[in-house]
Amino acid sequence: MGSWRGRSARRGAGAVRGTSAWRVRAGLCAALLLVLAGCSSSPADDDGPDGDDGGATAAPRASGAPRSPQASGKPEASGTPDASASPGSSATGSAPGSAGARWQPKPGTNWQWQLDGKADTSVDAPVYDIDGFENSAETVAQLHSRGRKVICYINAGAWEDFRPDQGKFPKTLLGNKNKGWKGEKWFDIRRLDTLRPLMAARMDMCRQKGFDAVEPDLTEGFRNTTGFPLTADHQLAFNRMLADLAHERGMAIGLKNDLDQIPQLVNVFDFAVNEQCAQYDECEKLSPFVKQDKAVFHVEYELQPGEFCATARRLGLSSMQKKLELDAWRRPC
Repeated sequence: MGSWRGRSARRGAGAVRGTSAWRVRAGLCAALLLVLAGCSSSPADDDGPDGDDGGATAAPRASGAPRSPQASGKPEASGTPDASASPGSSATGSAPGSAGARWQPKPGTNWQWQLDGKADTSVDAPVYDIDGFENSAETVAQLHSRGRKVICYINAGAWEDFRPDQGKFPKTLLGNKNKGWKGEKWFDIRRLDTLRPLMAARMDMCRQKGFDAVEPDLTEGFRNTTGFPLTADHQLAFNRMLADLAHERGMAIGLKNDLDQIPQLVNVFDFAVNEQCAQYDECEKLSPFVKQDKAVFHVEYELQPGEFCATARRLGLSSMQKKLELDAWRRPC
C-alpha cells in the first residue's frame, strides 16, 4: 500500500507519500469520477506540488505520510547531522536510555502525529511523532516533562533538497525524482556502505535531541520507479540496517507501511506506523505487531472515524483521523 507523507504543508496538501503509485492513481481516478458525476464544475487540480501526476504522488501514497516541510526549508533544530561519525558509535547528549531498556509502545496507545512545522505541545496524547529536523531538543524536553514519549520522523528512502545535510549525499546515490515531491529523489538503497553513515548521522541527531524512537519514512522504495533495479531483498536489508542503527542508539524504531514485508520484519521493529489500511482493507496485515504486544500507530485521511474505529478497536490499533497536512488537528478513535 502506499502512504501519504507527513510534510504536505511545505509541499502542498494534496500529495501523498509512500509507496505504490498504482494505488494512488487508482484512488485518484475513482475520486475524480465521483466528483465529475456529482457536480458540473471542473474538479480542482490535484496534481502533486511540482505538477506531475505520475509516480507515488498526488493521492494517498502507500508508504509514508504527507510530510510538511516549512516553506523556508530551514529547520528549527540546530546543526547538521555529522555523517563522519562512526555508524555504530553512540552519540553524546541527552540519550533516551540504553539499548536494553529502549521504549516499547503497547497496542492501543494514544498518539499524535504532526509533521507540519514545530510541534504543538498542548495536544493531550502520551506519544508524539514529529519531524526530527524541525523540532529542537527543547521541544523534546518539554514533551518529556509532561510524560510524553517522542518519535523522530526522518526520510530514510529519498533525498530532500531542503534538509540541512542534503550536501552530504553523493549524486551517485540519487535516482529518479519522487514525483509529486519537488526537490526529492530516491536513494539507491543497495548502497548500504554509503547510506549507513548518513542514516547513522541522522539517528545521532535524533538521539542527541533526546527522542525515544525513530520513524524512518519511504521504506518501500522497491515498489516505486526509483531508477534503480531494487528488489524486495534489497529493501529488507536496508530496513534491517535502519533498525540496527536505531537500536544501537537505544531508540525504538517503527516500520512505516511496507505491509507485505511485515512477516520478515516484525521481529526487528518495535512498532508500526500505517496510513490508510482501513481504506484499502489491509489492517489485518498489521496483526503480527499486535500479537507481539507492539503498537500499530494508524491514520486515515479520507474515511471518517465511524467508518474505521470499530475495526481499529477490534484489531488493537492506535487509530485517528488526520488532515493531509499532518498539522496538529486530530480526531482519535
